[in-house]
Amino acid sequence: MMKRVRRAVSCVLLIGMLVSAVPVHAAAAGFTDVPADSWAAASIQRAVELGFFQGESDTTFGMGHRMTRAAFAVVLCRFFGWEEIHPAQSTYTDVQDPQAWYYGAVEAAYAHGALTRQTETFRPADPITREELAVMLVRALGYGTIAGLAQSLPMPFTDVRTNTGYIAMAYELGLISGTGATTFSPSAIATREQVAVILMRLYDKLQQGAPSRFGILPSGEGVPSLTGLSAVAVSGTRVLYSGRPILNASLDAQALQARKQAVEAAGAQALLHVSGSVSVLRNGEAQETAALLADTVSQGGWDGLLLDIPQAGQQERGAMTALVRALSDALGDDRTLYVVAEAPVWDGTAYEGYDYAALSAAADCLVVRVAPYEGDGGFPTAPLEPLEEVYYALAELRGTVPAEKLALMLTTTGTRWVDGKRSGQVDASELEVLLADEDTQRYYAGRYACAYLSYTQREQEAVVWYLDQAAVTERVRMAGFFGVDQVCLSDVGSVSEQVLAGLG
Repeated sequence: MMKRVRRAVSCVLLIGMLVSAVPVHAAAAGFTDVPADSWAAASIQRAVELGFFQGESDTTFGMGHRMTRAAFAVVLCRFFGWEEIHPAQSTYTDVQDPQAWYYGAVEAAYAHGALTRQTETFRPADPITREELAVMLVRALGYGTIAGLAQSLPMPFTDVRTNTGYIAMAYELGLISGTGATTFSPSAIATREQVAVILMRLYDKLQQGAPSRFGILPSGEGVPSLTGLSAVAVSGTRVLYSGRPILNASLDAQALQARKQAVEAAGAQALLHVSGSVSVLRNGEAQETAALLADTVSQGGWDGLLLDIPQAGQQERGAMTALVRALSDALGDDRTLYVVAEAPVWDGTAYEGYDYAALSAAADCLVVRVAPYEGDGGFPTAPLEPLEEVYYALAELRGTVPAEKLALMLTTTGTRWVDGKRSGQVDASELEVLLADEDTQRYYAGRYACAYLSYTQREQEAVVWYLDQAAVTERVRMAGFFGVDQVCLSDVGSVSEQVLAGLG
């Protein structure tokens, strides 16, 4: 049963504290044992300036010296801004002296989940291995559960036998490299300069700026604020096949143009959002369909097109690729082509109709949509874009799709479940009303990094899953680890203040 109390996402909320650390020694350039041309010199200097490291003396850093487990706990404590903890009863049998320089840091690392108590001892004086370092880093980031699942995924290292999920995550997140194409050397000892380099890699990833955002404007009444969006795809057009490709509009031409003008007035690119079913892919008319869509974009004066054909299967794979390639040619270099694709899935239904490499090569941007979980019966465990699935999708696409061409779709509406059954969407305004009701119970599922609430509706239990500030922050952070700095908002007419705050 999920906890009723929201778990604090401490390392996310404390990122802003990193730059406030007070330096404890001079810059690395002042250390006589750190050559100016060393591969680690710049990282050592930055780590010391930011207060994460101190030298072994005023003039030496300890280049090439082993990092002990106690010292790494202290460094982690400084890095994440954790306050030292001095409990009445110590956690480990070999960390008993409250006056020890590492005592409070070890206890803080344990309290924040970076350490576990699988054994009664911590071994503070032992040098930390590359495997232990990877485990502690991943756990400090709050990804322990995902790492447990990741142990079943393939990895390039043949010398890893234990903690495979943690090492795989540390590698996929770009924090720790292998020692060879197929070796990780898990038992090798980490040196002080190696730790400095790894921490500065993590620091830079955590300090990335707010992502660029664009979104979809569904057909409906009114136009919301479009401030801050680089592009807006206006819905209202669906492509069908009835002996030939045809377009079915849910908005008349005048209404469509009015919404387009509102997008342009906001300074965003105006894209035509075209949806369709897989049936349009089965006719073999890629060129004709592409010509129809490109002509509609041209006649309407649109800046480009967002194509969304969901849940394409293996049999539509070739046709989907052919359509996108034909669209790219038909639109030419002057107009933008965005394509939505179902993300690779870890757990759930896989839709294999998307050749990600080919689609991203033809399109300007590939938007990946991560499927929600939907529990059957009883309490509905139905998180939106579960964080573990976001990780899996981005890890699978790494090396296949250039990061600069990839965008992560974020669902800005909530999903309501009544008596264990799906019961529609909840927009931002309704969600705000529910959250303001004192009878509404609020929760946060730490594993999925997704918020949910429960209340009584006509004497039935209602549950709404939604993305709050912490949930959005986690997804943006995960995307940033893979170099993805674009997000697509599923409905720009339903964007809560919490979502905006999470985007930064």
